[in-house]
Amino acid sequence: MRNNRFFRPLLIAAFWLAVWQGLAWMVGNAIFLAGPAETLAALARLVPTAAFWRAVGYSCARVCAGYLLALAAGLLLGTLGHAAPLAGEALSPLLRLMRSIPVASFVILALLWVGARRLTTLVVFLITLPVIYAGVRAGLAQADPALLEVARVFRVGLARRALHIYRPALLPHLAGAAGVAAGLAWKSGVAAEVIGICEHSIGERLYMSKLYLETDQLFAWTAVIVLLSWLSEKLLARLLARWTPGRKGDAP
Repeated sequence: MRNNRFFRPLLIAAFWLAVWQGLAWMVGNAIFLAGPAETLAALARLVPTAAFWRAVGYSCARVCAGYLLALAAGLLLGTLGHAAPLAGEALSPLLRLMRSIPVASFVILALLWVGARRLTTLVVFLITLPVIYAGVRAGLAQADPALLEVARVFRVGLARRALHIYRPALLPHLAGAAGVAAGLAWKSGVAAEVIGICEHSIGERLYMSKLYLETDQLFAWTAVIVLLSWLSEKLLARLLARWTPGRKGDAP
């Protein structure tokens, strides 16, 4: 069983790499479609350079800043919207509008408001906030009414209710929303960097790769973005798992 879990993903990955390489051979022009070998070679050239790590560090710092701000604001506003339905109704049109506006429109407006330096953080915040807010509202709404009534009758404190009634209901929804938001954060953040041509960023490197028709580097940077997004989701899942009910010390 363990061997199947280990080898099956490898076989699937090998299959799609073979398909990719076959398509690259059929096209026969690395400018139009670089193969996995060219992409890996480009990545091997990029990784040892200081410019690569500077771009990764710049983008990570700003994407993570926007995401963490959205996570904090989403928890706060989601809790407020659940506790005060009128506040939730007031926030609903704004958040619905934020979910509907295209990323490109957000980027252009944010570029006018804050300039290229803070562009990525603001765009990531605006794109991910509605997703996290919706997850928080959905999770809090799943709290068991019977347990809440018992807590009210026995005058259980707000902190204990939050820890032992609201937390188990919230965490699954928050984890799902946070995972989706992490992927959106990297997509929107890098898109903002490309449009704003933010210096020393992954987005700028993507733009320059397109400008000079360096398709192998374009694919290499894309692979880096996918890896960073995946690592972000895994790290977030581990952090949320530490708060999952059932761990030692969770008993009321």
